[in-house]
Amino acid sequence: FCYIRDLDNESTWSAAFQPSLKTAESYEVVFSQGRAEFRRQEQNFETHTEIVVSSEDDVEMRRVHISNRSRRKRWLEVTSYAEVVLTQAAADAAHPAFSNLFVQTEILPQRNAILCTRRPRGAGDPQPWLFHLMKVHNAEIRDVSFETDRSIFIGRTHNIHEPEALSKNQPLSNSQGAVLDPIVAIRYRFQIDAHDSVTIDMVMGIAENKEACTALVEKYQDRPLTDRAFELAWTHSQVVLRQINA
Repeated sequence: FCYIRDLDNESTWSAAFQPSLKTAESYEVVFSQGRAEFRRQEQNFETHTEIVVSSEDDVEMRRVHISNRSRRKRWLEVTSYAEVVLTQAAADAAHPAFSNLFVQTEILPQRNAILCTRRPRGAGDPQPWLFHLMKVHNAEIRDVSFETDRSIFIGRTHNIHEPEALSKNQPLSNSQGAVLDPIVAIRYRFQIDAHDSVTIDMVMGIAENKEACTALVEKYQDRPLTDRAFELAWTHSQVVLRQINA
């Protein structure tokens, strides 16, 4: 998920219909070869989200373009959110609370990323590693914060549509380690000039070990390599269509 909050008037919405479930002034979804796109207009902001899967790495990328259509500078807060499983879907569905106990989280503030792994229950069990990376381009950034504990993010009596983390005018708690209910959430606060645009890259990937996972974090720090993933997604879709004679 991607939450967006206008710090000037405290209004909140999301890049797509989920999770805020708020009706936008204008909303459009386009599924094309190699990507999915979500466009919405809200509070004098235009949001365009592109989602692709890398054809080179086990990585999913979401690029969010936010354009300020008002005549003044605006302070925005953008928060990503995903729940961590790292096991078979059947095992998670059968005992989600027990399954979550084996997930360990680690924040890499210098790289604007979060690492997660599942501690093996047996000697032969695999130990997959997941990373979530978020970068904001072309903006004056005030601060970056992180959260890996779902109970702190959602809060008591709140839900995923209106989490407590969005109602507090403060950074995320930066909790990490062996949390009871693991998530990955990164928050940026930044300023966007009048009639200007900001690009936000949210990357989610997985690897077999920590070294490979850290290498992916370093790789996708680079804007040209991120652009390459979007270009290759379209090229790969063309190749697949040709192979199946479609």
